[in-house]
Amino acid sequence: MRQLFTALLFLMLPLLATAQERPNTIIVMDASGSMWGQIDGENKIVIARRVITELLQSLPADQNLGLTVYGHRTRGDCSDIETIVPPGPNTRDQIAAAVAAISPMGKTPMTDAVVVAAEALRYTEEKATVILISDGIETCNPDPCAAAQALESAGIDFTVHVIGFDITDAEAMRQMQCIADETGGLLRSASNADEFLAALTEVMIEPEPEPEPETPVMARVTLTAVLDNNHRSPYPDPLSWTISGGQMPFEIIDSGYQVTLAMPMGSYTVTAMNVIDFSAADASFGVVGPDDVVVTVLMPVPIPLVSIDAPDVAPAGSTITVNATVPDDVTFHIEVGVPGQPNSLSYAYPLDGNPVELILPAQPGLYELRYFLNTSAVIATKPITVTEAAVSLNAPDAAPIGSTIDVGWTGPDAVNDNIQLGPVGGTDYVDYAYLRDGNPVQLVMPAIPGQYELRYHFRDRETILVRPIVATEAEVSLSAPDAAPAGATIDVGWVGPAAENDNIQLGPVGGTDYVDYAYLRDGNPVSIILPAAPGVYELRYRFRDRETIFARPITVTAAEVSLTAPDSALAGSTIDVGWVGPNAENDNIQIGKPGEGYLEYAYTRDGNPLALRLPSEPGIYELRYFFRDTEVIATRSIELLPVTARILAQPTALPGENVVVGWDGPNYPSDYIAIGLPGDPGYDNYTYTSAGNPATVLAPTTPGSYEIRYVTGETVLATVPLEVK
Repeated sequence: MRQLFTALLFLMLPLLATAQERPNTIIVMDASGSMWGQIDGENKIVIARRVITELLQSLPADQNLGLTVYGHRTRGDCSDIETIVPPGPNTRDQIAAAVAAISPMGKTPMTDAVVVAAEALRYTEEKATVILISDGIETCNPDPCAAAQALESAGIDFTVHVIGFDITDAEAMRQMQCIADETGGLLRSASNADEFLAALTEVMIEPEPEPEPETPVMARVTLTAVLDNNHRSPYPDPLSWTISGGQMPFEIIDSGYQVTLAMPMGSYTVTAMNVIDFSAADASFGVVGPDDVVVTVLMPVPIPLVSIDAPDVAPAGSTITVNATVPDDVTFHIEVGVPGQPNSLSYAYPLDGNPVELILPAQPGLYELRYFLNTSAVIATKPITVTEAAVSLNAPDAAPIGSTIDVGWTGPDAVNDNIQLGPVGGTDYVDYAYLRDGNPVQLVMPAIPGQYELRYHFRDRETILVRPIVATEAEVSLSAPDAAPAGATIDVGWVGPAAENDNIQLGPVGGTDYVDYAYLRDGNPVSIILPAAPGVYELRYRFRDRETIFARPITVTAAEVSLTAPDSALAGSTIDVGWVGPNAENDNIQIGKPGEGYLEYAYTRDGNPLALRLPSEPGIYELRYFFRDTEVIATRSIELLPVTARILAQPTALPGENVVVGWDGPNYPSDYIAIGLPGDPGYDNYTYTSAGNPATVLAPTTPGSYEIRYVTGETVLATVPLEVK
């Protein structure tokens, strides 16, 4: 055994610790459309807003922090990236406000967003950290690994920590792992709000350093090297043990699989290296007191001899079966890529056993299959020639705007293959359909005439075939009266594409707001309810609920609205209210005090006149015609006159005795005689006046002073005392 002590390192450690500063940091936030997905019934974007806002309050105010967001402004735009808050001190409130305003809608250009954040941090001049939060696979940059390598090479101590939020796609996890590995960062996965907070806390908040013990405390440390397999058997070859960290770095050469040492308190990293083939593994541990410490180092299993059984030639985009010989307890996966280039174009894990199915690239050429041991070592390759594949699209050369067309297809039919319809030469689309939906698939033509193209989009990553199509003019019209009274229901006939979610709207001229609408699937004509306010409006044909493709004016004229009722009535009574008005859905007649809410109401659909129960408190009220349960369009005043009542009853009663009460009062429905404590709105027992006169009410079982009341609605009209004894 030989131990090497490095005294110079001990002298430098305090200087290194004090020289460290918190790096400039930018949070890169995913605002792609998938962030509207839910976890436990709550949108992911809502969880992210809450967790980030909570964590910001835990950070030092002077920490240089910024925010970059992608996918928050436009759909289908790979350049939708914005550094909303540049990195700087005292930005916590700005970032919290910006995060709260994010509304996800776009794609996932997470790699380019990291590049934008790095440039904002001046990563080639200063130490910089990016914290990437994403819930899905990269949909824009074809090579996240290459971009991460380039940033790491050009940067000065540049790091990307990645938080995968609700990730279920293996390719997405591989991309995120590569970004973190290439820049020396951490990858943390979170499937709920608590895990998301824990992951964000780990990468953003520096832990407080543990205090040094006043006196050295030694512990017995046992280091054991075992094979990283199911059996965890002792490592068979000689090892070199190197320990760093703490107060006593040292090296032990030519030792067996187990070493026992006395070590002081501290945090350490031990490296066990095979002295024959130099394979190695690390483990971190801490000595926090005199208790024994056992450390296990998982050594890599020696690389096995394997072979790959797969076709020599196969069509582009096709799915091939790959069989690989593999010993037990070995984790592997198969990739396909260009010889001499490390990037993977497709991969497969043996989740369902061996063999595996692998999707070939869309472009013909010479490729290679690679056998990866665990996740890093390529231990076998096999060349494969990818030939031209039959790809075609069968569709009309032209079709009217808004119409639905059938598109037949021939192609690889790989996972997520789809047919898109969009502008010529662009990447945006106006409609799409996955091939799994059938053959042919159906697409809806755009609302604007012109030249477009159909695209075969391979694996939703690249276009491998396009063909032109022309959107021609189509007849669109609306048939309706030129004028109609306010609140009236009119029939609107229509001619148009009748695409999914097409609807007819009524709203202000030239605006986007509407006061009523009806989907075309409801029939032809559709029914529209006019607003209560007279004026000039417009009827609109709304294509797919996205854009207006036709509009025509309509004049809303003043409508007769009135209420007929007595000028006064007894409080609590029921009166008949006649009405003239639109009688639209949910129209109702209300009564309430001027300037206040309603106390009673009845829907106009229940008849004319309506029976309306009046409040029990006297005073000046108003009757209201409430249009569609949204606005008052007519009122009239009514005075509610006081009503009186009188009670005749015995002054005393035994506990639980039946008390006979004579009464004189309005005898409205629900009027009742009650016994309760004076001044207490509650009661012990009651009897409705509708049960007869006199009424019989059960006395309380507890002796004391009570009162007998005549109650109508919420108003007490008369009381007499009652002594229970």
